[in-house]
Formats: sequence, structure tokens, C-alpha cells
Amino acid sequence: MASVLLHLRSIHVTFGGKPVLESAELMVAEGERVALVGRNGSGKSTLLKVAAGLHEADGGTVWVQPGTTVRYLPQEPDLSGFATVRDYVLAGLAPGDDPHRARRLLEDLGLSGDEAPASLSGGETRRAALARTLAPEPDVLLLDEPTNHLDLPAIEWLETELKATRSALILISHDRHFLEALTNRTVWLDRGQARRLNAGFADFESWRDQLLNEEEIAQAALEQQIATEEHWMRHGVTARRKRNVRRVNLLAELRQKRKDHVKRLGNVSMEASAGDLSGRLVIEANKISKRFGDTVIADRLSLTMLRGDRLAMVGPNGAGKTTLIKLLTRAIEPDEGSVRHGTNLQIVTLDQSRQSLDPNATVADVITDGRGQSVTVNGETRHVVSYMRDFLFQPEQARTPVSVLSGGERARLILARELAKPSNFLILDEPTNDLDLETLDLLQELLSAYPGTILLVSHDRDFLDRVATSVLMADGKGKWIEYAGGYSDMMAQRGEGVAARRVVKAPAPAKRERVDAPTTPAVKRKLSYKEKFALENLPRDIARLNAEIADIEARMADGDFFTRDPDGFAKASLRHAEARAALETAEDQWLELELLKGELEG
Repeated sequence: MASVLLHLRSIHVTFGGKPVLESAELMVAEGERVALVGRNGSGKSTLLKVAAGLHEADGGTVWVQPGTTVRYLPQEPDLSGFATVRDYVLAGLAPGDDPHRARRLLEDLGLSGDEAPASLSGGETRRAALARTLAPEPDVLLLDEPTNHLDLPAIEWLETELKATRSALILISHDRHFLEALTNRTVWLDRGQARRLNAGFADFESWRDQLLNEEEIAQAALEQQIATEEHWMRHGVTARRKRNVRRVNLLAELRQKRKDHVKRLGNVSMEASAGDLSGRLVIEANKISKRFGDTVIADRLSLTMLRGDRLAMVGPNGAGKTTLIKLLTRAIEPDEGSVRHGTNLQIVTLDQSRQSLDPNATVADVITDGRGQSVTVNGETRHVVSYMRDFLFQPEQARTPVSVLSGGERARLILARELAKPSNFLILDEPTNDLDLETLDLLQELLSAYPGTILLVSHDRDFLDRVATSVLMADGKGKWIEYAGGYSDMMAQRGEGVAARRVVKAPAPAKRERVDAPTTPAVKRKLSYKEKFALENLPRDIARLNAEIADIEARMADGDFFTRDPDGFAKASLRHAEARAALETAEDQWLELELLKGELEG
């Protein structure tokens, strides 16, 4: 039997007099990969912080097997106090940990380590925190939304890295694909209680629905028993006093049981306010090009969107997805080519960056745009408090300022505001951020039934599979390729995802050169030792990768390979994609260094 590494027993946590966790249990043993799931606000992050020793529970015990190392990835990493990212990552190592692994992880995640923490984007901050958490190879990894702010290449890299780790995992994520690929146990936090399923997330939802159905049956039986006892109290024949007392006590116990039962939080009820019917043609882009300096966003891209299309854009961060949306919606003009819109378009954009939310505005004012106490959805006028309930806001939150809302509450607030606006063309930029799984389900159902057209950007592969009818993928250097179907369909057609490779930045040595005193004459730039070493060794790496690719292709050409060894064929196919991507990266690096060498020597 696997040895238990971490065990939380009877954990009680209360915030502001309201119980968040009541007698919650959480355990992980060697080899276990636990999905910690539950609605927003159910206490998942709180329980993980208790496990990490960062939050003291009001009651209960935390037991860690002696000698066990535990590392925790927070939702919002704090890099303050460190001069560089490398300093931050290395500070997470214990004596005996391998610093080379830390540097390798930084490189894999597209960071040099020289970056100043204050200059990092949200995605780069998340990558730095992942490198710090993974580098020590701990016995237990506690990961709170590790895919937040990551693009698809980084998510796929992380998934591969976690599959290979020997660490036990406790994982919070809203990414179904990620959870299904990595977990073999599930703990469901529901109304303060933790329920455990000895299977991965793939089996969770059917198990949860069965438990809720059994609970409803038990509650119905309880109501019937109370009704029976109340009828006896009013109309029953008087029996011995002792028996009467027993029946009275029984009825009191049943009523108390009904009172103590915590009803499950209601479901989000979404409805998009449909606008007038648009023309059949929505967008026609004709050979559009756009560049900013040396960065090419689009290179002679032609694209047609018709009414009812659900087009998803995918690609690594920096590929230009947001800029391309602006081109297609004519917010900015292309350098070349043209964009034509169809007739009668009513465009609504869901800005999940939260930047459009005034932190001082109240929930009610955001939904009504500060215009009274009512909102009109599909021609029906409703009081704002009634509409708020559809998105799980309580009446008392009507006057709550945006600044105190959680990430999940802000996400629901944006949905409430934008879906009330009449539209026939929805633009969704990362709509799944901070939404719990149940809300995601409902959003997917709403979009499936939406009568208009949808343009979507998302890194959530399951969401893309359920919503998109076609995928437009960034293929590098301004090239975009459209694939029919969702993300899995695109993978089947390409043989790989957005980038089945390490997320490596091309070297940009010139940008790291700084002149602190403008009056000082600049010293002539030379190749650094690292650049010289890479320039000399990349040809050898390129030759090795070419040989490996040729060998894999020769093995895969065997018609009996798949029948004889399907697992081996799958591994070979994955390694072939990785090697091809690594080859492309190495060739690009070598070419850039050769060009740099020519410029410096010229």
C-alpha cells in the first residue's frame, strides 16, 4: 500500500463568521494525483494554503510524513524583493537541490533568468513561479490554477512535465483536459465538506451527479417523514404518554435535520440578449497584412466568416491574436489588403482582462451601466437584483464595489453585463478565466444555442472542442491556417497541437545591451561566449535532430508498427513532433546568430 505523505483531518476555517470549511479531509499518498474541485468560493485555495502551512485552520490537524518535501504554487506569485527571476527561482531550492534543473526549467519556459520581476507579464510571472515550484522535485506538489495566464504551448509543456514527475500532486484547475490527463483521484469540496473519489477527474461529473440525485431522494424522503409525523401530531389517536413524548421528540429531530441541511448553491442561469439577424456575410478579409517593426502579425491573410460560424483563434502568446481581432473588427487598419463587414452587425466583446471594470463601481451599476435599477434582456425588463441572482450574486451584493470581488465573481459580472446587450456577433477573449466548471458548462451551452456568430480566443482545449466549428492557428511569421472542427480535430489534422515543443524564446542579445550613461561612447558589440558556443554547437544539434527524425520516420513507415505496439507508435509520433519543433527552433536560433555575427563583423 502506498505511503501517505500528507493528511489534513477535520479542517475548520471561518471567514467573517461564515464557515468556509467544516471537517474537511484531504489526503495524498505516493503516486496519487488529486484533482481538488468545487464551485468558486468553496474553499479550494484556502484548503491548499492550509496544506502548505500558509494559513492556520481554526480547527483540525495537518500531518506531513517526516522527511517529506512540499512545494506550493500560489495563484498570485509574489516576486518582490528579488533582483532577477533567476534569484527568485534559486531561492526556492533547498541544500542539495540541483541548480542546473532550475536553469533548465527557466529555459524551457522561455525565460533567461535575467528578467527584472517588475517587468514581467502575467504569463511570465506564472512561468517563473512554476520553475521555482518544480525545480526542487518535491515529494508533494500543491498547484493552484497552474495554467492561468499560460498559452497553449506552455500548457502542453507543463502537462508533459507533470506526467513525467514522480511527485504526488494536489491540483486545482478549471481546465478539464488538464485535469483528465493528470489525475487519478478527485476530492470534491461542496458546502464545506470534502468528498473523495478514488478515480480521476474523468469520472468525477457522473459520480457528482449521482451523489446529488441520492441527496435529493433522501431530502424528499425526509420531507415525507416530517409530513407523516405532523399529521399524527394533529390527528393521531392519543396513546401512552411515553409514546407521545417519543413521537414529539422524533418530529423535533426531523425538523432540526431539515434545518441543518445546507442547500446547494443554485446554478448560474445565463441568457444572451439576441440582436437583429445579421447578413449572411459577417467578415471578409482579403489578403490583409500587418506588421509592427520586425514583428509580422498577418501576411496576406484571406478569411471569410459567415453567420453562425464559431471561429477560434489559437497560438502562443505574442502571435498577434488580439491584434488580428482588431484588424477583423476594423478597430485598426491593415497595412495592405481590406476587411469588409456584412450588414446589420451588432458586436459585443467580452473583455476578460477585467480592465473595463471600474473598481469603485458597484455590482448593480456595472450591470445597468449606472442607469437605474433595471436591465432589459431579450425585450424583458427585469430588476437588477433579480438578474444578479441568475449569476449567483446575492441581493446584498448589489452595492458591493468591484474592488472587493473575487476573480470568479468579476468574471461572472462581466458575463452578466455583456450578455444583457443585444448582439449578433460575440467576441470572446479568454472567457474561461476564473470560471468554475459548472459555470463553464452553462457558458458552453449558451454559446452552442447562440443564434449569431462567435469569434473566440481561448487556451482551454476542452472549451475549444465544445464551442468552435473551426480553428485559426498561428503558424508563425504572420501565417494563419484554418482547420475545420475544434482543437482535437486540428490536432488530428496537424499531428500535433499548437506547439508540441519547449517554449523557448529566440535569443535577443541586442535588447539586453544597456547603456546606462548616454554620454559614454558605446563599446563595439561582440558575440558573447554563450552566443559563440551556441553558434558552434547548433549545427551538431541540427544534424542529430535530422538523424533522429529520419530514424523515427523509418520506424513509423512500418505498416505493422501501430498494430504491434500502439503505445510505442504513440510515443514515436509524439517524439517525432517534438523533434521537428526542436529542429525548427534550433535552425531559427542558428540563422539569427549567423545574421547577428554578420552585422557585428560587418
